[in-house]
Amino acid sequence: MTTQREIAERLGLPVHPPKVEIFDLDAKTNTDPKGIVRQVGEYRLEPFGLYLRRAMPGHPKLRALESWLLPEHDLRITRWKLHPGHSDDWDFYVDIARIEPGPARWRTVDHYLDVLVTDGVRTELLDVDEFTQAVHAELLDEATAERAMRSACTALDGLARHGYRLDGWLRELGIELSWPGQSAHDPAVRSSLVPPKR
Repeated sequence: MTTQREIAERLGLPVHPPKVEIFDLDAKTNTDPKGIVRQVGEYRLEPFGLYLRRAMPGHPKLRALESWLLPEHDLRITRWKLHPGHSDDWDFYVDIARIEPGPARWRTVDHYLDVLVTDGVRTELLDVDEFTQAVHAELLDEATAERAMRSACTALDGLARHGYRLDGWLRELGIELSWPGQSAHDPAVRSSLVPPKR
């Protein structure tokens, strides 16, 4: 399988191009950044965004993922379901991305920056090095880079003001996320994992 790093090296770039994903609501598929089409178990539309759940067959640690795409805020919020015997103390992985909704097809363009959330404890901004390399390589134009940085800063600020509680911050924005099977903001529940190195 070709990695994002290999793609960047083949193109002579210091960092991979922005990752693009397609979400086809009618076909119930998700096309990942490498062009692999994966079946989606559930799509659900809400006024503020799109929920999806899909299995991750063949992955050694992750058995499924759930994501909310929030186009107004340039956020994709994900949590992972783990195979038995695996655990971590992260609850949510927040991608900063341009999200383009459509009646039957959504598209995301990742803008490199990510925020890890340990709910009620702390946050961490990731991939600043990739972001600055992408800006330097003109993979992001100035306006897009500024928008991405503003979205990341808004997320970090909002989470900090709400004691690093994702649900508290999102409620301030008029967003109530629901996750099947359990409360996303139950501190006793920790079913997510930092994704593997890309």
